[in-house]
Amino acid sequence: MSRISDREAAILGLLCESPRYGYELEKIIEERGMRVWTEIGFSSIYYVLKRLESREYIQSEVKDVEGRPSRRVYTVTEKGRKTMKEKVKSVLSQNKKVISPFDLGIAYHYVLEPEEVLGCLTQYIESLDERKAILERSIREKEKDGAKYRVIALFLRPLAHVKAEKEWVEQFTEEIKKEGLIWKDW
Repeated sequence: MSRISDREAAILGLLCESPRYGYELEKIIEERGMRVWTEIGFSSIYYVLKRLESREYIQSEVKDVEGRPSRRVYTVTEKGRKTMKEKVKSVLSQNKKVISPFDLGIAYHYVLEPEEVLGCLTQYIESLDERKAILERSIREKEKDGAKYRVIALFLRPLAHVKAEKEWVEQFTEEIKKEGLIWKDW
């Protein structure tokens, strides 16, 4: 099986829908709010396109556009379509371990004073609240636009994670308050 990164899959998936040029991909990523659920920056789009093309998952050709500069249009190849299908099957059928740097902070929080830990956790909860607000706003916008459930689900799932994370951090914070500095001596 050919392996592609999640960034490559995000771009390849858009090209499986339709041939597109680079800036068009950026507009679609922005319009769909894809940066909420995938890590694809504007500056990396052309790098990813070049990489996909070098691996023969896509091909490109320069097309003239009346009254505008010519554009390089990217089209998925059969190899690319097959690879995308394999990627989607893989990510939909297996739960993968998610490594969070937050766990590093939990493991070694004893290097901080208890009030510093509590201050950090308070900030973390605030950042979760900000992310929750962004996701809820995105959901409302997608619902207003008449988006299909499968699109809205891309915002509902991370919202569920944020809510669960907030609940866990609040509980952890209460334990820190009760016990003070913990886990120094596992």
